[in-house]
Amino acid sequence: MSFFSYKTQFDADSGGHFGPYGGRYAPEMLIPALEELEREYLKIKTDPAFEREFLYYLKTYVGRPSPLYFAENLTTTLGGAKIYMKNEGLNHTGAHKINHCLGQALLAKRMKKKRLIAETGAGQHGVAAATVAARFGFECTVYMGEEDMKRQRPNVFWMQRLGAKVIPVMEGSRTLKDAVNAALKDWISNVEDSHYLLGSTLGPHPFPSLNRDFQQIIGYEVKEQMQELEGRQPDMLIACVSGGSNALGLFYRFLEDESVRMIGVEAGGEGVGKKGRHASRFAGGTLGVVQGYKTIFLQDTEGNIAQTHSISAGLDYPGIGPQFAYLKDMGRVEFSSATDKEALNAFNLTVKLEGILPALESSHAVAEVIKQAPKLSKDKIIVVNISGRADKDIFIVAEALGDMEWDQFIKEQSK
Repeated sequence: MSFFSYKTQFDADSGGHFGPYGGRYAPEMLIPALEELEREYLKIKTDPAFEREFLYYLKTYVGRPSPLYFAENLTTTLGGAKIYMKNEGLNHTGAHKINHCLGQALLAKRMKKKRLIAETGAGQHGVAAATVAARFGFECTVYMGEEDMKRQRPNVFWMQRLGAKVIPVMEGSRTLKDAVNAALKDWISNVEDSHYLLGSTLGPHPFPSLNRDFQQIIGYEVKEQMQELEGRQPDMLIACVSGGSNALGLFYRFLEDESVRMIGVEAGGEGVGKKGRHASRFAGGTLGVVQGYKTIFLQDTEGNIAQTHSISAGLDYPGIGPQFAYLKDMGRVEFSSATDKEALNAFNLTVKLEGILPALESSHAVAEVIKQAPKLSKDKIIVVNISGRADKDIFIVAEALGDMEWDQFIKEQSK
């Protein structure tokens, strides 16, 4: 069986619907581009040459397989289940985003596109998009909310060095959802020569399935690595969830295995009871159609997108990927949330005990591990996806921790 031929009972129907979610609710001008993308996507799923090319670059360019690391010190400290970390932060560009960016770049090359359009929040998707653009000779434009550009300045710098044009988005909350709107507007105006390299498992069909299929390499590797390390599969998988690319990447190959429990962790911000100060879609979200697809969004009674907040720039998107909305309805994936404070605590603990710098997004998943591991016996196994590393978060973490030396350094450099 080829890598891309893998299917589950939870996949989308031919129209891109996961139960009541998903679909294609895009402007008429984009329908031909989406139909073209769907045709090419279906072709590559049965094309051995594309599969070989994709897996070749994952190995020689991205640096896969990423390690599955036994977090012995964290395991001992928490006193329960064995904890393994799938360290996607060791990929080229520092996160899981390079997986689907590589896949989409190779697809865009086949479609003879000359330019890539991307949106980004935390900046890791933007860096990965700019990286594959440089490698395969595309022009690249990245839209990023002005607020996120301030929070993720190192990634903005690297995108620009890679040759991408980074455009600040000044509308709305000036964060990820606004960057998505700007990217979609650009694509509408430039469908002939441009490909929209969407950054997660959301958006109009076929993007949710397309990006999931590229990201499934994570769980594919975990299955092999667990067999080698433990001689069996894990009891629990945990990952942070915004749109859902890293989490579906880990979970997808395990969906048919009912013995494996899965938990997606949303951004609890300052608390899910504080309206506008979190990004937990399953704590007050409702069904809606936004940005070309149907899912659960944080919105008011008139369908206006609500204000969101998270310490992590990559987790404050108001909607969740449609397959995850469906998986929750089906009872296959559980969802929880971690507050900013819990994520920061998890970050500090991971750094001090394991010498690993998890991105603030991934720290939300570690926060759930801290809650779950002590409840389980020592013969149980948890795998948590460390979806990226924290280099990009240095400004946020330093400010949150009140690091006076860092603050003084920044003041001196700004003179």
